[in-house]
Amino acid sequence: MRYRIAAVASLAALSLSACAGGGTPATTTTAPAASGQELAVPTKPVTITFEEAMTIGTLKPAMEKLVSDFQAKYPNITVKLQGDPDYATMYTKEKAEVQAGNAPTMGQAYESWASYFQSGGALTPISELAGTDTPTEMSTFYKGVQKDLALGDGKTWMWPFNKSVLILFSNADMLKADGQAAPKTWDDYASVMKAVSKNGVTGSTIDPGSATAAAFGTQWFEILDKSNGGTLYDADGTPHLNDAGAVTALTYLKSLKDAGALATGKNYPGETALGAKKGAFDISSAAGYGFEKATVGGKFNLGISALPAGPAGPVNELTGTNIVVFKNASTDQKAAAWAFLKFITSPAEQAGWASTSGYLPVTAQALPLMQDFVAKNPYETAAVSELDTAFALPPHSWIFKCQGYEATAIQDVLDNGAAPTAALGTAQTACTAAKAQG
Repeated sequence: MRYRIAAVASLAALSLSACAGGGTPATTTTAPAASGQELAVPTKPVTITFEEAMTIGTLKPAMEKLVSDFQAKYPNITVKLQGDPDYATMYTKEKAEVQAGNAPTMGQAYESWASYFQSGGALTPISELAGTDTPTEMSTFYKGVQKDLALGDGKTWMWPFNKSVLILFSNADMLKADGQAAPKTWDDYASVMKAVSKNGVTGSTIDPGSATAAAFGTQWFEILDKSNGGTLYDADGTPHLNDAGAVTALTYLKSLKDAGALATGKNYPGETALGAKKGAFDISSAAGYGFEKATVGGKFNLGISALPAGPAGPVNELTGTNIVVFKNASTDQKAAAWAFLKFITSPAEQAGWASTSGYLPVTAQALPLMQDFVAKNPYETAAVSELDTAFALPPHSWIFKCQGYEATAIQDVLDNGAAPTAALGTAQTACTAAKAQG
């Protein structure tokens, strides 16, 4: 995953009441589904559009193969990819297209984006496509993935796509030479980080992100908070950014920085430092394995393990986006989109997608089809197992703004010497205001 988490720039400016479906409408051959009835695959030619950001590295051919496989099965359906270079660009385009009445048929969306679009009446609920709010296919998805598909009203509005969790990459040779083992707890991690931070090596380098784009350093802070028993956000999005768990998490990061075991940087600095033998660890997405391996380039054995556990036990955060279907697509386009969503989450397609893209399969039925890949990439089994328990932040439109405030607090403490309590107090005030604005 080479895209930073895009922050929401402006959430209240757009009216979503009038928007048109993307693609080229054809004569409708699919009747609107009656209550409890699934949309049937259209029988006449129909074109659907998909706003997506799978445009670099292995992601592009992996995305193109999904489309090619689908069109081979359904030759009357044309899927046009509207590729964007990053998530921030994609979200800006989706908002502009909806406002202009030219929304794509489908689009990648984080939970908060989906909440924004849904609040303006721009999305199609899954029940309209499948005839039920809980399609049979959902039961095969990992539990954490299933929980990630609903919005605040409890209804299913999203379908899973490129999902992952965070894992711990390390210089296994460096740890062995120093007599260190892969850490099992966050206390262990701090001890090992401090022990190896010598002779030009800093334990790890993180990118907290900024007010406009939080990054993996922010997600690590969120995981630490939950590992300490904290709750950064209630289900309704009420923030608790300066509660005890959050203060403990940021104090933990500060203690590592003060000990010379943690540094900050930009543009995947932990990966760069690890590859240059200037860092011992990097916390990043499992989907970044190929990039980490390429950066290391065989200079040492790349260690891969699950994240350490805290007092509350093992905790991980779900990363990546889902797919939404925009409301004013024609009935045929919605039917074709539903066929596409089901197809790309089928076990065989998920196995191919995961093996090529680096993202994790969303259905447990895919893993048995990936034995060759798993044999060469043993981290996959452990990473996939965390999809059952990984959490996602509540799906509210202001949450990404608040992640930006988290990132700013982390920066103020690690780079500017601010006190954790004060920095998080500022973040709490800003986030509370963002929630009030909706």
